[in-house]
Amino acid sequence: MAKTDTKGESTRGSRAPRRTTPTAASRASRRATSAKTETPYHHGALREALLQAAERVLERDGLAGLTLRAVAREAGVSHAAPTHHFGDLTGLLSELAAVGFRQFNAAMASSCNAATTPLERALARPKAYVAYAQAHPGMYGIMFRTERLDYSRPSLHEAAEASFAGLANAIGMMRQEQISGDALTLEQGAAIARAWAMVHGFTTLLLDGRLKDILERLPEGTTAERLLEAMLTAPIATKLPV
Repeated sequence: MAKTDTKGESTRGSRAPRRTTPTAASRASRRATSAKTETPYHHGALREALLQAAERVLERDGLAGLTLRAVAREAGVSHAAPTHHFGDLTGLLSELAAVGFRQFNAAMASSCNAATTPLERALARPKAYVAYAQAHPGMYGIMFRTERLDYSRPSLHEAAEASFAGLANAIGMMRQEQISGDALTLEQGAAIARAWAMVHGFTTLLLDGRLKDILERLPEGTTAERLLEAMLTAPIATKLPV
């Protein structure tokens, strides 16, 4: 028989396992494993996650704060991940601008589809243009920073071309004629450039706060959108001042 102590417990047999203190190495290993499970991206999802992270950094910290390392930190991945997917900062900015153009185009198409009258349709695109820029000033700004972008990248080239085609089609509808994106008459080119210059210039002034002085002098309650409507619907002078 096995000997027993005063409490009747066996003094032989299995002993309770000895408690061990985890080493620093084992704790670090567990933290690393946990960190990996927090961002379970597969290859395709990681690229999209990096672009989403880049958009957040851009809107929060501006173009000056948008670096490959900042995007990696925002996405919670290694510093090498953005380089692997985009090559360099120019590549990342170009792909981000492509995302911006696609969002931009979708917003304007949705606005035009919702219009029910000829006047609403004429105003829908420029209103959506300005609204997108106000909602996404960082993305809007990078879309037109040509010196920072690589237009040889197919995604950016296609998205920018789609944006121009949408503008050309809108002008063609107003002029009641078909406009080809490949060849324009001088009058067609002038109409497209005039519309783009007006809306883009208005948007730039609005984002820079340069229209505040004008808006403060207008009747109370006049919004920037109402000012844009007045600009777009004002008759164009047929005679130049002498």
